[in-house]
Amino acid sequence: MTSLSRSSGEQYSGGTIRKPIDMTEVTDLISSARAAFLRKDWDTARRGMLAARSSSELETPELEVLAESGWWLGIVPESLAHSEDVYRRLSGTGDYSAAAMKAIELSLQWATRGDIVVASGWMNRARRLLRQNQETAEYGHLLYLESSQSMDLEDDPGPAREAAEVLDRLAEQLHNPTLACFARVLNGLALVRGGQTETGFKELDEAMLSVLAGNIPPVWAGDIYCTVVHLCHILGDFSRMRAWNSALGRWTAGLSATFIYAGVTRIHDLQLISAAGDWDTVEREIGTHSDQLVDAHGWMAGAGYYELGEVRRLRGNVEGAFAAYASARSTGVDPQPGEALLQDSAGEHDLALNQLKAAIGESGPIERARLLLPAIELALAQDRRPLADTWSDDLQRIAARYGSPGIQAWARHAHGAVLLATGLAAEAVPHLGSAARTYREQRVRYRTAKIHELLAECRRQLDEPHAADAELATALAIYRQLGADPDTARLEGGPTPGGLTARESEVLSLVCSGASNRQVAQTLVISEKTVGRHLANIFTKIGVESRTAAAAWARERNLPPRIPG
Repeated sequence: MTSLSRSSGEQYSGGTIRKPIDMTEVTDLISSARAAFLRKDWDTARRGMLAARSSSELETPELEVLAESGWWLGIVPESLAHSEDVYRRLSGTGDYSAAAMKAIELSLQWATRGDIVVASGWMNRARRLLRQNQETAEYGHLLYLESSQSMDLEDDPGPAREAAEVLDRLAEQLHNPTLACFARVLNGLALVRGGQTETGFKELDEAMLSVLAGNIPPVWAGDIYCTVVHLCHILGDFSRMRAWNSALGRWTAGLSATFIYAGVTRIHDLQLISAAGDWDTVEREIGTHSDQLVDAHGWMAGAGYYELGEVRRLRGNVEGAFAAYASARSTGVDPQPGEALLQDSAGEHDLALNQLKAAIGESGPIERARLLLPAIELALAQDRRPLADTWSDDLQRIAARYGSPGIQAWARHAHGAVLLATGLAAEAVPHLGSAARTYREQRVRYRTAKIHELLAECRRQLDEPHAADAELATALAIYRQLGADPDTARLEGGPTPGGLTARESEVLSLVCSGASNRQVAQTLVISEKTVGRHLANIFTKIGVESRTAAAAWARERNLPPRIPG
């Protein structure tokens, strides 16, 4: 066995012997690290400060450089640990204003990670430190953070409007551009959530002038950008989302390629790319970007996993979709409506509808809007017309309130589907056509194809077979381009004889075996009234007047009978 002797002044590390750095070297390391930090060379700054710290305890300003360099590099857990050390030092020396500001920043960063409990703890510390000092910039930051988070959780814009007034006063009193920006952001968000969408976005546009001028610290500027881009996404306003995300990308590009918001920008890009139909790119990239953001921006990572689940679901990758949805849930993101739609495709119809009911009941109006159209589609498939009607009315009210092109398209799509299910094809056509135009303008490919399918059924009910075939061909072409294999396979089965829908063919197959309306209803889990309506449509389409004639027609065309049960 070989022994390794070391002199008393030497240190052993990683299989090598190194001598301790003297204080002159430490001073030089810190000076070089500070210079690197100022020129945005975050990696050199971090490595320099770590090297200096290995031989001597860093002063608080140097520790702050180390914390911020790690944040820019995306090494968030390490950065947070150093920031918490900074807080303890500031608090221990009695610098309570600076300690409160550090606690507020930590609350924002922990909330961004997705850990609301820890974020709340840091906010409480800041609140305690500032209890007797509410005429300061630090209090303004705390008020902004409290109000923005409260609006997200409670969907009540009232407190945010009041906070914006306080921030406006403080900004003028302290000549503080950051607080002025916060006031406009809060007021803009409150206006949008209150139904004054265009006015609200004008406020948000103006707030960003301070960000573009470099007056807002990056940790806050990035959060503002991401909040607004996310708002555009849940409003279904993809045109506005593209503009804001492009601005976020330009702002991020000059800062750091490893900066948290560089990854956030790319996930937002991929959400837009997914809507436009380049699903190969989404599958190739979004999982990796989400993995990289889990420790830094948890809910954005969850949004990425959810988008991956959607692409996999629509492509027929059931196992992969469930795995992606599970990853989204692990970050605190509820994977609805996608997971419910996947359950429904697996035959778990009641479970799927109940999942969506629960999600709708727990959501505010803006968040609820994106759940309602899929829920209406499931309700119609299960012949739950009253429920579909109720949800459609709710979606139309939300669309009227917010005026977002995306929500308006969802509402028209849903209303057209309900009218079609009621047998009012002529009334459904203009609503579906309007939704299709908006989807095309917003570059939403998959839902455009769904509209063409519904329009095909409208045309068949209106005895326009050539127009129906053209609509169906358009839908099929889009599904093929997207790689939406389940939808492609469903349509490539060819049109059913007589232009019957898939459900009408099921009803006729059961009738051919001699099943009564009650037996058909029990087998297909629909009402007897709906069976009667389907039979009336069948008789009209194939030109017969009785069940016996319909059964004979089906036998002539080799439509196989189905035994009820």
